[in-house]
Amino acid sequence: MPSMIELIKELRDRTGAGMMDCKKALEATGSDVEKAIDWLREKGIAKAQAKSSRIAAEGLAGVVVDGDKAIILEVNCETDFVAKGDKFHQLVDDAAKATLAGGYASIEDAKVGCAQLFTDATVSMGEKLDYRRFELVSKAAGNGFGSYIHMGGKIATLVVLEKDDAELAKGLAMHIAANAPKYVIDSEIPADVIAHEKAIAMENMKADPKMAGKPEAMLNGICEGKVKKLLSESVLAAQVYLLDGEKTVANVLKEKGNNVIKFIRFAVGEGIEKRKDDFAAEVMSQMK
Repeated sequence: MPSMIELIKELRDRTGAGMMDCKKALEATGSDVEKAIDWLREKGIAKAQAKSSRIAAEGLAGVVVDGDKAIILEVNCETDFVAKGDKFHQLVDDAAKATLAGGYASIEDAKVGCAQLFTDATVSMGEKLDYRRFELVSKAAGNGFGSYIHMGGKIATLVVLEKDDAELAKGLAMHIAANAPKYVIDSEIPADVIAHEKAIAMENMKADPKMAGKPEAMLNGICEGKVKKLLSESVLAAQVYLLDGEKTVANVLKEKGNNVIKFIRFAVGEGIEKRKDDFAAEVMSQMK
């Protein structure tokens, strides 16, 4: 027989109700979880909104291509267990298709348009769910899409090529998933990023005893070289192509007579601070 704490956790996860309400519901129904759910619903207590303070840092990134349109998106949940389930995969697919159909301009608009999907899924799966981000991409006639899903949806990539080449597009999507470039070519690197890296490199050289007494022009030249090398690591065209091992992506594209117009890479949970909770301690503190 599960303990009261375990029953409360299950009931809270499934209904979004507060812990003391869950405790009252279980006491009123002889610790029958299903009857307790009905008890909470009858009193209007069960609600998805109660999960708003919890952190959703797991989830899936996905890509859906529909003719000349495509979407890449990230949907989050609280646990990897839920992220691997069929219901969550279906939610991601449904959200992608609804967003494509709606042509939403922002994540705020998409959240409104997909609100019912997420409300139903939250009640069904018992976790806080969040539609974190998406990007809609259109291609012109003759352009080609390529996509890749890595580690079952932990990373998703979408590539647009100037000329349709399914094999090359798929290979580049895999390369981008593995190497995480930030820019297609070096001219896309913002001036402020270059200036920031130059400032750091210059300070490092000034603090290096080996550089003491070197002419300013020489220091500037060395600085330029260091920054160029550092930033080239984040440029797709300068990276060694994953499926070749020797040629750069730029070399491969030149041989194929093709160009990358755009790429997007989503990694699940990047930038989200995960929180660890001691649920048993939380329950005991509120039951005293």
